[in-house]
Amino acid sequence: MAAVGRKLSREELAELVSLALRCGLSQRDIAGLPSVQKLLGRSRSGSGAWRGLHASAALLLLVLLLGGPLLQPGLRLWFWLRGLPPHTQMCALGLGGLHNPFRRPLDCRVCRNITGVDRRSNLSHEEFLRAYAYSMQPVVVEDGQRNWSAREVFSFEFFTRIYDNESRALDSSASECQFFPYDTEFVNLGDVFSMEAGRAAGMDSKAKPWYIGWSNCDSSAASILRQHYKRPYFIPAISESSKMDWIFMGVPGHGAHMHIDDVDNPSWQAQIKGIKHWKLEPPAECYYECSSLEAIVYPGQIIVLDTNKWFHETHILGEELSITIGSEYD
Repeated sequence: MAAVGRKLSREELAELVSLALRCGLSQRDIAGLPSVQKLLGRSRSGSGAWRGLHASAALLLLVLLLGGPLLQPGLRLWFWLRGLPPHTQMCALGLGGLHNPFRRPLDCRVCRNITGVDRRSNLSHEEFLRAYAYSMQPVVVEDGQRNWSAREVFSFEFFTRIYDNESRALDSSASECQFFPYDTEFVNLGDVFSMEAGRAAGMDSKAKPWYIGWSNCDSSAASILRQHYKRPYFIPAISESSKMDWIFMGVPGHGAHMHIDDVDNPSWQAQIKGIKHWKLEPPAECYYECSSLEAIVYPGQIIVLDTNKWFHETHILGEELSITIGSEYD
């Protein structure tokens, strides 16, 4: 209960119990999880009354975090109990298209022995496939952008030029043209490229910082972009890459909130410009089984991880605009 900051009263716990039951999930469904068993084991040293209270609270916390039909009301109630205004909490406002609240619980054995993010250079195809491609072990490949010119070419002004007024990427209403505003007021990519130069460069101290992402659905723009980057050398040719690339861009002091994706495959993200700090958290069911991880990714490096299994948060460091491009592979 350290996450709450205080012990729950019996009335508050009863309200959470009622909510969990309305979610349609039973304690039996998750009582067998290793994390829950560990919590139950820790509570055995306490008195009978408090042991039941702590165990039930632990199970309910997992119910709320694992998801269900009433996930957002549950989170709102949780924030209320903590004295936090729900309207200020990103995950209480809407989960967006990259989160699947009904995902299956993770087998925590796959991350139990992972204690850090590896850093490698001269990574062979064989070693990549064996150790990283389909495991939960994240890796930063320090020489990942071999023979790329993206670092010298990509910039806010460059993107503004190749995404002209006729570009379909500027219209986020197209189903394949996804736009992620994160904590900004932007509605689409057109809004981003029309912002004032001072704010775009992060030089206006009075302007709100920004961080956004978009899918590269414009074939004309994609052809230009791909002249400056290619499949990372360590990914074998037999691994098919997604035809849809993703671009993330923003100014220092901002980034993506903690979230988990719902995409088809693992992915790589190349840090073209700027410095980005990554924070990784295991799913709630593995909180007591697996470690939290951190990594700093510098220009020229590529981070590879399964964003379907690691909750991840990013924060831009330094003074340079951050530009990241990535894709999935199978």
